[in-house]
Amino acid sequence: MHVLVLGAGQLARMMSLAGAPLNIKISAYDVGSESVVHPLTQIKMSGDLESAIRQADVITAEFEHIPLDILAICEKSGKFLPSTEAIKSGGDRRIEKKLLDDAGVKNARYCVIHSYEDFQKAIELVGVPMVLKSALGGYDGKGQWRLKEADQADAIWAEMAECISATENQAIVAEEFVPFGREVSLVGARSKDGALAVYPLAENVHTNGVLSLSTAITDQALQEQAKQMFSAVAESLDYVGVLALEFFDVNGHLLVNEIAPRVHNSGHWTQQGSEICQFENHLRAICGMPLGSTRLIRETTMINILGEDSLPEAVMAMEGCHIHWYGKDKRSGRKMGHINVCGESTDSVQSKLCALAKVLDQVAYPALHEFAEKSSIKT
Repeated sequence: MHVLVLGAGQLARMMSLAGAPLNIKISAYDVGSESVVHPLTQIKMSGDLESAIRQADVITAEFEHIPLDILAICEKSGKFLPSTEAIKSGGDRRIEKKLLDDAGVKNARYCVIHSYEDFQKAIELVGVPMVLKSALGGYDGKGQWRLKEADQADAIWAEMAECISATENQAIVAEEFVPFGREVSLVGARSKDGALAVYPLAENVHTNGVLSLSTAITDQALQEQAKQMFSAVAESLDYVGVLALEFFDVNGHLLVNEIAPRVHNSGHWTQQGSEICQFENHLRAICGMPLGSTRLIRETTMINILGEDSLPEAVMAMEGCHIHWYGKDKRSGRKMGHINVCGESTDSVQSKLCALAKVLDQVAYPALHEFAEKSSIKT
């Protein structure tokens, strides 16, 4: 079985590692360089996109912001999964919001803004404070604004107007500010025959809009809510593959914040924490294989490595710490890798996180240090 992945980043890399034991060959199409590359070595492979499509049994994607002409070519082949509709819903917040509404899934009240007049109407209908997000592009905290007071509107509009004019078919989605207690996400898979397999919820901590920590949690009431919403979205899209839903937890009630039609950063903990990781289950789904168990086999927290290309030896020496590098050149704020921290109990994992805080830089890992400062567990 040969799978072509649109995108040549860390997610394609981890799909390749997960696919090797199943004898699934992975090649990747780098949208930026318009080259077919090996997902691990990044060495350019022979042939262009058209030949790579002919050689592949299945085509999938590792990110949502794929040029529409490339999506159309892949869709025409009849090999693309989950679907172009699903990918577009993850790449355009207007489509995403309509999908959630049509599926009957709770999400924040919103308005779409194309002009200053629309902005003023949004202030009336959505209210202040509000969160504003570019409809196209924007991720990891980019392309977002927060209107806290009405008198900030003109200053923020100047930035938004520039954003709208810079990209064809761009708009801004205004959402009510949700006073949530925490952010959680659900990663799950749907097979070609409609079977579902969802992982335990993960509680997520972000720093400046970028995921810092993600911890598998057990909360049956929230899990059931999240699974119902996941099922509604997946069924409405006739989805095949791994899908992630991000939620606001508002006093035990979930609102969908975003959907991601792909394997997801908040599911990296599954590599050590679950029976079958998200990357293998995505490949199983799109290749027509039975889905694997999503059972939690050990308590796990994932720590993102941002802008750092080395770790103290003490991290590798620590029991239960598993390091995953992405093979990237160092750049400030860039996702360079992650650490999965495992233990036989919640206390065990928390103890290890506190120990890691003693050897990892506070500036590079602020969420980890904040956790350690608040923790009652002493190491």
